[in-house]
Amino acid sequence: MRASLFITCYNDTLFPETGRAVVRLLERLGVSVDFHPKQTCCGQMHANTGFRSEAFEQASRFVRMYQDAESVVIPSSSCVAMIRDQYPELLHELGNVKLYEQFTSLLPRVYELSEFLVDKLGVDDVGAYFPHRVTYHASCHGLRGLHLGEKPMRLLNKVKGIDLVPLENLDRCCGFGGTFSIKNAEVSSAMMAYKVRDVLTTRAEYCTALDNSCLMHIGGALHRQFTGVRTIHMAQILASTEIARAEEGA
Repeated sequence: MRASLFITCYNDTLFPETGRAVVRLLERLGVSVDFHPKQTCCGQMHANTGFRSEAFEQASRFVRMYQDAESVVIPSSSCVAMIRDQYPELLHELGNVKLYEQFTSLLPRVYELSEFLVDKLGVDDVGAYFPHRVTYHASCHGLRGLHLGEKPMRLLNKVKGIDLVPLENLDRCCGFGGTFSIKNAEVSSAMMAYKVRDVLTTRAEYCTALDNSCLMHIGGALHRQFTGVRTIHMAQILASTEIARAEEGA
């Protein structure tokens, strides 16, 4: 089985370890991973802020780049939600019939990471080992947009050594929302205060999620308050093994 990794501009720029973790994880599971070095952004930030022409360009680029891919794996539920929810309207508005047909053919082969593991590969035990107390934050796009349901928890529950603690108010937004946190800073900060309270109540060492955008927002608040709680993308937990940790001296 082959999969193309769309790492997203956010991860590529700020959290490259997430992409490396996805590659280690998939290759361990027997998946051949390829990476298109000319990939850019899904266009979400352009579409959400009214820059339609720039969003058209990114959507068209994505479809043309991956039209022949066996599967496309994306470690970001917000980017997958952009592709599923906004690309149809964008490409229909663009009026390119051939491109729209290529998109509808490609769409069933585009997966968020946990979907790819559980639905496509049919696994929930990926052989991971992470001996830490962890709580999981469900991002809005994964929860309400992709309806990931129990997939993330199924994967985390199979990780050896993990002490997985449920997060209260799991359906509550962290307050990031991209430009929402800039345009509505006071509301965003209030929402974050509740999220930090719930994270600290778990006494977890790590807060994990499937979106580094949420984790950056949560992690910033945890860091500013000197809580000692760290954030980590779920791909990094799933990529962790006893052998790897021993070699790293962890």
